[in-house]
Amino acid sequence: MSTAVDDDLWSAIGDPTRRRMIDLLLADGQGTATTLSAHLPVTRQAVTKHLAVLDRVGLVRSAPAGREKRYRVDEAQLARAVAQLNSVGEMWDARLRRVKSLAEAIQRAKDAQKQHGERRGTDTEE
Repeated sequence: MSTAVDDDLWSAIGDPTRRRMIDLLLADGQGTATTLSAHLPVTRQAVTKHLAVLDRVGLVRSAPAGREKRYRVDEAQLARAVAQLNSVGEMWDARLRRVKSLAEAIQRAKDAQKQHGERRGTDTEE
C-alpha cells in the first residue's frame, strides 16, 4: 500500500459533498444517485457528476442495477487514502516537533542572555 500523496485522490476527497456521499455509502453499504440525492442538498445530476469523480479515483465502484448504477465504497482505496493521511499527519507532527524544539532553544538562549545581562548589571552596581 503506497503512502505517497495522490493529488487526484485528495482533490476528490476535498469536496464536502463527496465526503458526505462516501459517509452515506459506508453507512448504507451501497446507493444509487437517486438514493444519495435524497440525502444531499444537490440534484441527482450533480450527485452523478460527483460519483463520476469518486469512481475515476477509485473510491467507489459501480454495478448496473436496472436503469441505474449501484455504487459502493472501494474499501481498499479508502484504506489507501487513510494511510496517506496518516503519513502526512506523521510528517507534520515531526515538523512541528522540530519547530517546537527550535522555539524552545531560542527561548533558552534569550533567557540565558537576559540572566547574563542581569548579572552584569548587578556586578557594576557594587
